[in-house]
Amino acid sequence: MKLYIKYDINQACRIILQEQLEKFGIQYQLLDLGEIEFKESIPEETYNELREALKKYGIELLDNQKSQLIQKIKDTIIEMVYEKDKLPTSTISSYLSDKLNLSYGYISNIFSEHTYTSIENYIIMQKIERAKKLIIEDGLTLTEVSYKLNYSSVAHLSGQFKKTTGLTPSMFKRIVDKRRSMNKE
Repeated sequence: MKLYIKYDINQACRIILQEQLEKFGIQYQLLDLGEIEFKESIPEETYNELREALKKYGIELLDNQKSQLIQKIKDTIIEMVYEKDKLPTSTISSYLSDKLNLSYGYISNIFSEHTYTSIENYIIMQKIERAKKLIIEDGLTLTEVSYKLNYSSVAHLSGQFKKTTGLTPSMFKRIVDKRRSMNKE
């Protein structure tokens, strides 16, 4: 028997963090996505134990400022693509600059220097992943998906989808539907 699940990665991550921080008796406050404020200083041994405990879940504590900024950029993009009902109509460069309070040139350079991809490519990958979810889980039409993700047209969405996945959105949906029907038998 195969079971399909739907989960909210942000919620799962918050719960894991809360459980681990409470397990170590650390006073904290969860701030924005990916930020925790410790209410008191933490002994180095406890900090290292927390780091190891979180590592089991794929959660990493970031100590250097550039790594923290890269993660903030990624979190801001993911928030923009996944948590908004519709993507902002402002330019992405303005959106990121406003949210992070830094110039887009600086953000863009740091991001590509450390991830070896551009912010634009990262956004396209996130939008295509969201498009897959909207097609599979929400059963939206391509017109609805392209509107939600701020594509200028269905053709533009389809082109990026095929370039990223190697499949057209229609082929992708057919494959998913076929797999589901095979699993029901």
